[in-house]
Amino acid sequence: MKLAVIPARGGSKRIPRKNIKLFNGKPMIAWSIEAALHSQMFDQVLVSTDDAEIAEVAKQYGAAVPFIRPATLADDHTGTSAVVRHAIDWVTQQQWHAECGSLDIVACIYATAPLLSAAILRQAMTLWAQQPELDYIFSGCRFSFPIQRALYRDEAGAVSPVQPEAIGKRSQDLTETFHDAGQFYLGRAQSWSEARPVFSKSSYLFELPQHLVQDIDTLDDWRRAELLHQLILQSAKAD
Repeated sequence: MKLAVIPARGGSKRIPRKNIKLFNGKPMIAWSIEAALHSQMFDQVLVSTDDAEIAEVAKQYGAAVPFIRPATLADDHTGTSAVVRHAIDWVTQQQWHAECGSLDIVACIYATAPLLSAAILRQAMTLWAQQPELDYIFSGCRFSFPIQRALYRDEAGAVSPVQPEAIGKRSQDLTETFHDAGQFYLGRAQSWSEARPVFSKSSYLFELPQHLVQDIDTLDDWRRAELLHQLILQSAKAD
């Protein structure tokens, strides 16, 4: 069984009710649900939430919400991996949809990933089939500027290099660096259950272009993401 888990708690503080706030005409979480469903890569798309309103919205857009997440797993300090492990334990113990076979691959897809497409999920799952020995495949993106040449700034505005030995080097002489794109994590159920680290040599970084990656933590982030999303939708219509 291939399962997609979309964590979506109700307590977002920086952007209140972020998971169901309208984003280009739909609740934010709807875009992640639809990407997972339209990819046709998963036997079930499950939303893990502690919030009744989020649960109702998720069901309206085709996701399953077979349980309400315990409050102990819905605070500011609970990591995503713990939420995924809880979903795996629940599905296994309840033998949920046992007709689909034993739980094999579990994808964690963030509720705040409107730039993620069904096509990208299909590509990642195809890559997974070619490298079944991996623990995880996750979305990532390269930094647009060498992080080795980053600067510190103090309260007075004075600056100093983070890596003094690198500040004078040419960009092409520095090793390229990447960051987690925060969109999806494909993993073996066993890897999730054993809490194996996502960022390790047993994982593969699935690189996304920079125009498909945007953190959404502030209202400025939100506006930028909506503009990017609109361009993506327009490009898809033109094709």
